[in-house]
Amino acid sequence: MKKNYLSVTLAVLLTLSACEPLDTKLDVRPAPETSFTLEEIARLLSVLPIGPDQQEEVADAVADSRGNGYDEEYRMQDLFRSPGTGVGSEAVRSEGKSYERPLRTLIAEAVRQGSLTRGGAGEDAEALLDELASSSLQIYWPYSECWNGRERPVITFDPLDGSDVNVGYTLDGEKVFVDEKTAREHPVWVVNCNDDAAYRSLEMRRREDPSWGEGGTIVVRSDKEIRTLVLRTFCAKRNYDSWFAGASEFFVKCGAIEDFTASTEAELALYNPTISDFMIVVKRDQVGQEMDFNAVLVSEWSPQLDQVAFMIVEDDGGSQTTWKCSATVKYNSKAYGFDLQIPLNSRDDIVWRGHLSHRYIEKYSGIPSHFGDVDIVLELI
Repeated sequence: MKKNYLSVTLAVLLTLSACEPLDTKLDVRPAPETSFTLEEIARLLSVLPIGPDQQEEVADAVADSRGNGYDEEYRMQDLFRSPGTGVGSEAVRSEGKSYERPLRTLIAEAVRQGSLTRGGAGEDAEALLDELASSSLQIYWPYSECWNGRERPVITFDPLDGSDVNVGYTLDGEKVFVDEKTAREHPVWVVNCNDDAAYRSLEMRRREDPSWGEGGTIVVRSDKEIRTLVLRTFCAKRNYDSWFAGASEFFVKCGAIEDFTASTEAELALYNPTISDFMIVVKRDQVGQEMDFNAVLVSEWSPQLDQVAFMIVEDDGGSQTTWKCSATVKYNSKAYGFDLQIPLNSRDDIVWRGHLSHRYIEKYSGIPSHFGDVDIVLELI
């Protein structure tokens, strides 16, 4: 039986239970599990002799991440291992670009001089550098594409409490307050934690599978015997987190049975449900814009598939849990349910979840539909 290349095959569950309770404290984000705080790293960066070379390095890295379908981010892991490299380019460039004095050199010199240790320079400097280089911390540069190539950044950090205003530090030693308006008009580097590097973006998936094409130009071949459910466009109507936390990472999940042709109950037992599960990164300046995706949700939609489970969440981390749900198939004019578990995190914002019937999808195929704070176009072709 064919499977969607985005799908994860799941075992059929024996029982169906109610959804697990979710953590509703979504504005407060957990602090990184490091021996230093986000503010300490922001203050460390602000006292470095950052010049045009280091600014170009950070600009290269965030542009690289953006081009790979991620947020405008420069992970500390990449900063130390591969200067100027963004998220998603690890396999392409292992050594990074050449900079006369990369940012990692300035950081290492400052830490060895005691800038990050609470007791001054000491033997723990190398351990602190190793910890920083392997942490989830990063430099996030919102609206970096508007930088004029000259203006020096203000450096701030994610306060982790949902605030829209926080203290920042200029490279001249001044303490200022920054908000999102400041970041739109001037370069602001935010020290926060990476949320999306562990996932493959749609752009990276397309590169790994050339048949996906380039975004909106993808062609899904049709056949009279095979129909495909495609997510054509996606439009987020609002941001879900403080701007210090960066872009919204939406996950679209669809549970179904593909290529279903059973005609007996014995044959039904041979099928396992599948889940299409992929990430869509919506940057701050993309909110309200219709974005072309053309991602396959169900690669082989059988006329017997009567109902699918569908969910959109905005990732906020937390412990892993599941949405325990069901969908249905039909044969011999009878409906049969299949149970599945769709994964999500305990702190995720649930944008929408429920069931989509074959009749609904047929009726609204190619027509914008509203799902919570997201508008999408589904098309059955």
